[in-house]
Formats: sequence, C-alpha cells, structure tokens
Amino acid sequence: MNDRKLERLWYVMHTKSRHEKVVNDLLLKKSVETYLPIVTMRSKRRDRKAMIRVPLFPGYLFVKTDLHPNSHLEVVKTAGAVRLIGNKQGPVPVPDETVESLQIMVDSNNPVTTGHRLTSGDKVMVVYGPFAGVVGTFVRYGGKGRVIVNIEALGQYAGVEVSEEDIEIIPKILS
Repeated sequence: MNDRKLERLWYVMHTKSRHEKVVNDLLLKKSVETYLPIVTMRSKRRDRKAMIRVPLFPGYLFVKTDLHPNSHLEVVKTAGAVRLIGNKQGPVPVPDETVESLQIMVDSNNPVTTGHRLTSGDKVMVVYGPFAGVVGTFVRYGGKGRVIVNIEALGQYAGVEVSEEDIEIIPKILS
C-alpha cells in the first residue's frame, strides 16, 4: 500500500440531496474530521424574506480521512453518503489550503457567493416559481439574472424565461 493511502487528507463527500448535515453529524459521531461550510442567505421562497443557514455547496461536505480500506469503508457506508469524489484511480484529495481558505471565508461572516456558469445544453430543473418541476435544457442567459430553458416534447421545443435562482443543474450522472 502506498504512503498516500495512509495519509489523512481532505476529500469531498457527495451526499444525498439535503443530507449534508445528517452525514456530517454521523461522521463526527464516528470521530471522523469533517468540514461543512454553512452560510447565511436570504430564502429563495418568494413568500418569505427570512435569512436561512444553508450549506455553501449543497450536496457536498469535506471529510479528512486516509484511504485505508477500513477507514474508507466506514466513511462511505455512512447513512446519506453517496461517494467520495474522484476519478478512475479513486478519490481525489483537496489541498489543505482550499479547506483553510473556505473556513476563513465562511467564518468572516461576510457574504459568500457560489455558482457556476451554465453552458448551452446543460440539463436543468426549475425548482421555484410557477414553472417548478419543469425539466429542460439551458439555452442562454436572458439578462438581469434571467435564463432561457427549452422543454422538448413531440419533436418540438417550447422555451420559457425564468430567474437563474429558480433553477438547478441536473448532474450528468442523473441525466
């Protein structure tokens, strides 16, 4: 076994949807070091102006572990855990500096924003608003935080313009 497998490094744990806090708590009970960056943001629900605490990266948390088979199995068999993010060779570690930087940013209590640029063809789901539940394909940005989403049916498509905040990307694994 190589030295890297015995060295405790940070890895990204993919969790079931909205299970980040549960997985974090269960791993802590197993004495596994974790980091779940939580930020305060305004609720996206249109009927509320409340400030809520949510994971900075929904569906993910950081786990510091070695890749010894017993440790690895103990981490990934945690209820709500999906897998450690990696490639064909196995889980890919995250540099300590990245986790330390995130800790500094989150602990500062200043607004932290995340996001990713959508690209044409990305599968998306509308999760808020009058079109909630619609699954389609991102076409382009419409300006002022708006995006155009196409829904294909019967060999044709219908386009709808929605707020960028109202959609979520469907991971390529699921689409």
